[in-house]
Amino acid sequence: MTQKQLWQVLDPLWGDPRTLSALLCGSAAAIVLLKWLGHRQIQQKMEEARRTRDLALQRMEKAAHRFKQENPGTQAEHVLSLTMVELAEKLKEGSLSPESVLYSYMGKALEVTQEVNCVVDFIHGCEDQLQKLKKQKEKGLLYGIPISIKDHINCKGHVSSAGMVKFLGQVKEEDSVIVQVLKSQGAVPFVKTNIPQTMINYDCSNLIFGQTLNPLNHQKSPGGSSGGEGALIAGGGSILGIGSDVGGSIRLPSSFCGLCGLKPTGNRISKLGVVSPIIGMKSVTGTLGPMARDVDSLALCMKALLCEEMFRLDPTVPPLPFDEEVYTSSKPLRIGYYEGDGYFQPSPSMKRAIQQTRKLLQDAGHTLVPFAPPKIDYVVDELFTRGIFSDGAAHLVDCFKGDIVDPNLKSQFNTYRLPTLVKRILAIILKPIYPRIARDLSALCGVGSAKHLWDQHGAVAVYCTEFIAKWRKLRLDVILCPVLGPAFNHGYAGKLFAATSYTNLYNVLNFPAGVVPVSTVTRADEEELKHYRGHYGDPWDKRLKEAVEGAVGLPVAVQCVALPWQEELCLRFMKEVETLTHGTKRNV
Repeated sequence: MTQKQLWQVLDPLWGDPRTLSALLCGSAAAIVLLKWLGHRQIQQKMEEARRTRDLALQRMEKAAHRFKQENPGTQAEHVLSLTMVELAEKLKEGSLSPESVLYSYMGKALEVTQEVNCVVDFIHGCEDQLQKLKKQKEKGLLYGIPISIKDHINCKGHVSSAGMVKFLGQVKEEDSVIVQVLKSQGAVPFVKTNIPQTMINYDCSNLIFGQTLNPLNHQKSPGGSSGGEGALIAGGGSILGIGSDVGGSIRLPSSFCGLCGLKPTGNRISKLGVVSPIIGMKSVTGTLGPMARDVDSLALCMKALLCEEMFRLDPTVPPLPFDEEVYTSSKPLRIGYYEGDGYFQPSPSMKRAIQQTRKLLQDAGHTLVPFAPPKIDYVVDELFTRGIFSDGAAHLVDCFKGDIVDPNLKSQFNTYRLPTLVKRILAIILKPIYPRIARDLSALCGVGSAKHLWDQHGAVAVYCTEFIAKWRKLRLDVILCPVLGPAFNHGYAGKLFAATSYTNLYNVLNFPAGVVPVSTVTRADEEELKHYRGHYGDPWDKRLKEAVEGAVGLPVAVQCVALPWQEELCLRFMKEVETLTHGTKRNV
């Protein structure tokens, strides 16, 4: 029987699978056909989601076109050229209208998503939000600023898919706390952006909405999991975005796309109203945070978010308003630094970025002190990997019931779904040849019991104490260190999850960490990459070399870290790095 003939038999029975099952009951074909039927149902849900997305973008296009026709004098290029601070000032003084800004960004966002596929929904309520702004007595700190929102952050009347079929059709009845606070400060959320399936990946692809490309080079990934945000902002279609980060998901797309991004301390910003496939995991701290083109934009966003409305809507968030004095301070800093973490050898451009930034900081009057993160292998394998997959990845694997695995996630998923016994046996076999991969497989077995979970939580606390003691002994204010980059070629992120070591360390520690672009990949970097061997000479090292090849001209970033609850100091350090690397020296 051909596929077409099979379809003709099944199609009339599609509406009643029980009838179909009864007809085929007892036969092996029943199982095959019911699986086929389930697969078709999944495909239909995905097709419906794509149709909804396409209709939303059409609605967005019509709205932008209508405004352009009715207001032919609007200078969209001028609006799009302004920094966020400049834009906020012009909106507040009234020389620009919120309408002209919103529709300018809507038009640009449509252009960018047509090129790189980064927008998954139009938040149509943004037009009503404009009308509400006119009635507000006071103009908030983000008055009239259009903002893009990562897919899994709830917006009233919209779906938060997490790139998975199981969440499709679940229209949210209210905004997440962060969206409510943004609106209260006058911001206008206008689009939702793409993510990788499950978000436990730093590429940006799912079978519902497809692959997002890096606007700087379409052969490269924009990073993830906040990859849609990274692509849209880097392409000029958004001036400020909200992402999330549990292993580097704000910092990696910021690195890959040449943006500034901040991962705050875990509970500095409310996470109420966010969809996640690993809810209940407490070993590694996830958080929401801003992404933008410059550090001042991040600071303005944090200042707006850390307000009474946030503290009222979510009493679990400590009522710590933004400390402007710390952010604007010019006091010389004592800065710890390292060029490599010892787990993954940095790419040549990563190492050069730290060396050049260190010299600039030193020349500007800051004190630079060598620092080495203690026990990095232990942190990555036992605290991060065993922590985030403390259930042996059972929750994540369960999420795929009634779904299809994205090809970019298959390498990860196929490992996660292996029985624990098989993982243990493979770890024993691989230990003499590939010790790092063997440790990773062992960690993916999880903790095994509630007692061991308590032990694991205790181990994180002990390590954090040890790290802070080393920090205090050296009398450090902040740390300068690498962030993974440059942007990967497509298909590699899912095969190199452990390469997030440079960022996931600070999720384990729950320290604020931000990323600032400081340079671009040179031909000399590319030449030096040919001699890259890595620390282990295993398949992961070979893949990393292949992943970052062909990146001449793409951004290279560094990571800036502070102690918990010191986001203002972290941002102040990021601003210093940004100022020095852009050639306008700041007096200290």
